[in-house]
Amino acid sequence: MRFRIARTLGALALALALVLGAVAVPATPAAAHDTADAIAVYPPIQDSSTWNRFGGSGPANHHIVFGNWGYTNDWAVDIYRNPGATVVSPFGTKTAAGHPVAVTVVTVRPGCATGNLADGGYRIGLEARDTTTGGIIGRADVMHVNDKPGGVVVGASVGPWTKLGETGRFRYSSCYQVNGDSGAHIHLEVINQHRYSCYVNRAADTALTDLTVVGRIGVHYSGQRAAC
Repeated sequence: MRFRIARTLGALALALALVLGAVAVPATPAAAHDTADAIAVYPPIQDSSTWNRFGGSGPANHHIVFGNWGYTNDWAVDIYRNPGATVVSPFGTKTAAGHPVAVTVVTVRPGCATGNLADGGYRIGLEARDTTTGGIIGRADVMHVNDKPGGVVVGASVGPWTKLGETGRFRYSSCYQVNGDSGAHIHLEVINQHRYSCYVNRAADTALTDLTVVGRIGVHYSGQRAAC
């Protein structure tokens, strides 16, 4: 079985995210996850993919576009796969302590500020909750999703293999600067609900499987863009 093993202070205002209409579902978390209990973050692409293929989109400096709960997200990375690959939730199914994790869709909207899906596909926001404690642990924004199934709507529950859509190739724009299929990618952003999440540092153009841990939520780092 695939087991994929919060932050209220110190973030910048969401000026850029608000310009882009990024926060689709205002939400007040039911409970802060005050005790660290990690959940692994995996590539949001089923089977093989590539981390930061061209060396310009690693989490240490890649642009963070979106935000949640009134704060900019913690880190962002581009994960590459040619068009047609299945996009899935990046969250694990249990915390490090063994608590089951439930994942819910909280955002479904065009990802680019134009509002046109042809410019960059869907942004799908997902929220992970510890079902034992009831604490909301974190969120992920999965961007540049193509061919979204009709059942992927705000409020839907998704499992680790639920198809959110596919990797796609969109028209070139300031939002999607891709010239060929090898540049097709998912833009992934992650945020803790309490304190800050982390990413696993690795070299550009590293091959990934769908069981490669690329980050963690539910950990307690002190700032954005933290390496685990």
